[in-house]
Amino acid sequence: MRIMNQPGIRADYWEKFTFTESDLDFLYNHLLEIETPLTTSELLSALIDERIRIEKEQLLSTNRPNGRVYQPAGAYQVGENLLFPAKGWKKGKVTSIREGNNPEISEFSVIRVAFENGDQMEFASNLSDHILNRPIEINTDDPLLTRNSVLSNYKKLLSDRMKQALESNEELVQIAGRWFPRALLVDVNMGYLNLAEAVLEMADGGPLTTEQILEQIDLPTDTNQKLTEFSLNYALQEDPRFDEVGPSGETLWFLYRMEPEEVKQPPLFLKYSPVQYDKDQVQDLISMLGNDVFDELEETCSTCGDDNKVTLTLIYPHWQSGTLPLSDQFQQLFPTAYEAPRVTFTFVDGATGKKFSGWVVRKEKYVSGLKEWYSEHGVIPGSLIFLSPGKMPGEVVITTDNRRTTRDWVRCALVNSESQLTFSMLKQVISSGFDDRMVVYIPDEAAIAKLWSEGKNLRGSLEKQLFNILHELSKLIPQGHVHAQELYASINVLRRCPPGPILSVLINHPRITHLGDLYFRMNDTTEEGA
Repeated sequence: MRIMNQPGIRADYWEKFTFTESDLDFLYNHLLEIETPLTTSELLSALIDERIRIEKEQLLSTNRPNGRVYQPAGAYQVGENLLFPAKGWKKGKVTSIREGNNPEISEFSVIRVAFENGDQMEFASNLSDHILNRPIEINTDDPLLTRNSVLSNYKKLLSDRMKQALESNEELVQIAGRWFPRALLVDVNMGYLNLAEAVLEMADGGPLTTEQILEQIDLPTDTNQKLTEFSLNYALQEDPRFDEVGPSGETLWFLYRMEPEEVKQPPLFLKYSPVQYDKDQVQDLISMLGNDVFDELEETCSTCGDDNKVTLTLIYPHWQSGTLPLSDQFQQLFPTAYEAPRVTFTFVDGATGKKFSGWVVRKEKYVSGLKEWYSEHGVIPGSLIFLSPGKMPGEVVITTDNRRTTRDWVRCALVNSESQLTFSMLKQVISSGFDDRMVVYIPDEAAIAKLWSEGKNLRGSLEKQLFNILHELSKLIPQGHVHAQELYASINVLRRCPPGPILSVLINHPRITHLGDLYFRMNDTTEEGA
């Protein structure tokens, strides 16, 4: 709480904070002085400290742009503007001066002051012995003048504004979230970049740390190690041969040409042709799906709980691509980065302890690197996949419900002679646990894949395709009642589509009845087509 005669900055000071040239000069000189690249967060802390220092100096000063701070010992002139701490820092103007008259006090003067609200009052001046002459004090507990409090309340706002200001300054460069003056960078010529390429090629493309690369290219420099690393990082970043693939706080390099194709470009089976629909209309149904469906194309605010353990059901596009959805609900399980579009990390097989590389493709929101693992563990569309954090940072443990191989009746996706998708219940050899509603066994992988590669999967509208699939699935269920999860898993064998557009078609189609919950049926099962 601010005491009345204690000065403070405006209540909206940080909320309306704007970066000035002086701020940028301070940050530039700060980086020059310490000769160490800093993150946006570190620079922000330094700037907040500097701004607080400046504001405190101004608050302690008796001369301010909007007037002098009144103290009884001062001598004032008619027309002078004054600030009165004891009056809540109100501003007033001296309108007259007269001699004081008090036998108990030595000579002094009396000033008459008119305040901005129209009030007029008299105050002593030229009076050296008075309690109000004590030095101005600042409330050290003022949250607006405490760095930790400012960061707690305004960090994201200030960080966004700072980043925008830094990015517009050509004298500063950034790599892996750290900033440094361009003028101090060590020169890294093409010869050293060619050596770096050779080093990475010998390491199967990477990933390697900057330090590991430096050890083998003998870049000469008399500067400090951090500056040398930053300079090489910047040179590698500007060369399209190299890709920075490290998680936040770690810089790792990979040769772009040696990265897996499914990492550089989204696989065919993950490509989605957007369908317009009313999102508000289906929001309640989306919520009913809860954590039974994880789809990277569906925006959601729900999470999987605090323990970060996730059970998800695989759909055909991700199974065929050897990927996982980077769904909003559990993306915190996987590493992210300041800027890198692709991030490498380590999968750990929960059953065997075997470690293998995985990739987070941030923009397209999927995780790659599981094609071989799916095959080894008999994973099929509809299999249950379990994810949890590894013991080491950057590791994710993955398991499936491996069990004794059995022959089960499961829903199978087939392609008929007219290149149309059909479904049948057939006995198949299964070796992993699955979700009954979302399992879709693929007896002929090549036939289904051919529909996609030849573009036949996109013949007809989503509405028509969904109606035909509902007709197919209804034949497998005596009551003809089909759950939305079954339809979601099945339509994704034919085309990539998130739950939202599917549910929108289901509740708006004139020949489909919503039975409540997430069940639907056809009004007329005797006729196919929309």
